[in-house]
Amino acid sequence: MATGKNIHTKSYLRHVESMKILPSGAGQISELKAVILGDSLASEENDLVFPSQPFSNQALVSSPQKYLEMYKRSIEDPAGFWSDIASEFYWEKKWGQQVNSENLDVTKGKISIEWFKGGITNICYNCLDANIKAGNGDKVALHWEGNEPGVDGSLTYRQLLERVCQLANFLKDKGVKKGDTVIIYLPMIMELPIAMLACARIGAVHSVVFAGYSAESLNQRVVDCKPKIVITCNAVMRGKKIIDLKNIVDAALLESSQNGISVDLCLTFENESAMKKEATKWQKGRDIWWQDVVPKYPTTCDVEWVDAEDPLFLLYTSGSTGKPKGVLHTTGGYMIYTATTFKYAFDYKDSDIYWCTADCGWITGHSYVTYGPLLNGATVVLYEGVPNYPDSGRCWEIVDKYNVTIFYTAPTLYVTRHSRKSLRVLGSVGEPINPSAWRWFYNVVGDSRCPISDTWWQTETGGFMITPLPGAWPQKPGSATFPFFGVQPVIVDEKGNEIDGECSGYLCVKSSWPGAFRTLYGDHERYETTYFKAFAGYYFSGDGCSRDKDGYHWLTGRVDDVINVSGHRIGTAEVESALVSHPQCAEAAVVGVEHEVKGQGIYAFVTLVEGVPYSEDLRKSLVLVVRNQIGAFAAPDKIHWAPSLPKTRSGKIMRRILRKIASRQLDELGDISTLADPSVVDQLISLADS
Repeated sequence: MATGKNIHTKSYLRHVESMKILPSGAGQISELKAVILGDSLASEENDLVFPSQPFSNQALVSSPQKYLEMYKRSIEDPAGFWSDIASEFYWEKKWGQQVNSENLDVTKGKISIEWFKGGITNICYNCLDANIKAGNGDKVALHWEGNEPGVDGSLTYRQLLERVCQLANFLKDKGVKKGDTVIIYLPMIMELPIAMLACARIGAVHSVVFAGYSAESLNQRVVDCKPKIVITCNAVMRGKKIIDLKNIVDAALLESSQNGISVDLCLTFENESAMKKEATKWQKGRDIWWQDVVPKYPTTCDVEWVDAEDPLFLLYTSGSTGKPKGVLHTTGGYMIYTATTFKYAFDYKDSDIYWCTADCGWITGHSYVTYGPLLNGATVVLYEGVPNYPDSGRCWEIVDKYNVTIFYTAPTLYVTRHSRKSLRVLGSVGEPINPSAWRWFYNVVGDSRCPISDTWWQTETGGFMITPLPGAWPQKPGSATFPFFGVQPVIVDEKGNEIDGECSGYLCVKSSWPGAFRTLYGDHERYETTYFKAFAGYYFSGDGCSRDKDGYHWLTGRVDDVINVSGHRIGTAEVESALVSHPQCAEAAVVGVEHEVKGQGIYAFVTLVEGVPYSEDLRKSLVLVVRNQIGAFAAPDKIHWAPSLPKTRSGKIMRRILRKIASRQLDELGDISTLADPSVVDQLISLADS
């Protein structure tokens, strides 16, 4: 298979062409409103949910035909397709004749991906200055909602630019230059996107570390990327809990200095609602209060123009070996890809108010809290606290307060006594959403009127890869549907052969897209081995996927989340979906454990619908649902009652922790500081044998 240039066959359309004919078994789902979690079984996967005519009429992509026309061009002429979009942004200098070049085949040399090389731009300029020049200076860029109800603030695009310039000037004054790394360890306060944009403005590479990672995790990242400066704040309140961030930073910097990497400057924001200055531990000569210095700097700062292939940020993601991988994204392609995916996947309009609940410590917070929305001139809501504080209606209070129209979140069960009338589009982030959670999200949260963008993508891809386009085609609850423009997903077998039609296998991507990451920082070999060695010529996602007869894609979870029970390979997502189809099961997470006879056994953590008590009968009934839906070989060996599951703040279930609890390796739980609620772990351990 050729790389570096595209070999064109019409065959890439074979899995999307089927949309021209509406999927078989179609028809309005008259009963959909009746399917509410906790009431009745919802397992007919052939259900289709059609966009309403008024919604489609005003959508950016209003029909399967329009999508096919755009998709076809994006694959047959990627250079032309992406150049046209890139030309809508500001470039100090246009890229050369060659828009992109790539080699994804390890047998043909070094893996490399380049887009718009030679083009000179700046993402901060495109997020802020360009919007102000377009007349949006007085439009609200950020609405900030504090942990405590009633504590809030907002910044217009002009005010945000001034704040960003002050910090950029401070960083320059302290010797931060183009290409230097800055670690940002901040909670969801306005200073977090301000710090990201200030780094981008001066060409520095930011590495945001989720403010909840332990000192050890932070130390690993400091040692790997050797930052010039660490930016943090003294503390944060998450619900009623105080997290002393400065203490964590102090411990990390002490450890890193013992490892030979010392950081000379720690800029600390006083988050006075959580902790006063006087109570903060301080190292003279190294620590500086943000409020004492940054506001004194000028509110304008020249832009450092950078090449499209200059690095923008590093984001560490946990590797299977335990050593975090520094995913490196560059400027130009990432900018164009996040802006475009945001616009189309959420059908963005200028009047929309957008809220994504993810933390900027994760890729979602980079692409769909900061860069994607601001590049489109959107008004973004940031929330410092947790979704259930002071009670489970908090999210809906925020939606109503700011009239949020696009809400991108991990669909967890909240109480819905609020109006939510403003909602127009829902997005689902974190775990792949199973059909009954999809129906709940659609029926209850969106009042059966909001399309759901249930997307598939990864830290490595920079932006959405397979996603519904609201208004363009009917959705199937639980399916990520079709590829985004310029993305060619293929499903391959163990030998790397592409499989056609209805099938399941390994999800790979053929040829590059602008948002792809370019390397793992300081370890290109690991980059090639992890993502390109398995199937030469393809990017291997590590995920399993099945495609149905209508060409819709269904993610089946990580390939390493496959349990081998007596020779049967069972995807954990499949078992989870079966469990959740039980009317009394709200959520489930399944892991494999060693089994003397079968090799591996199936161990299921189950969260019940609120108010349902645990019982032996219910346990049997849950096992039966799996037997009936998948087969006796997939029946769970153990059901472990779980009031809640260990999740990161971006909604991802930490299966590593569940595996340790399941196999009773309690001394090997590792770092649980990134969990939204670490106390869940003790709760699960105490219920282990009940």
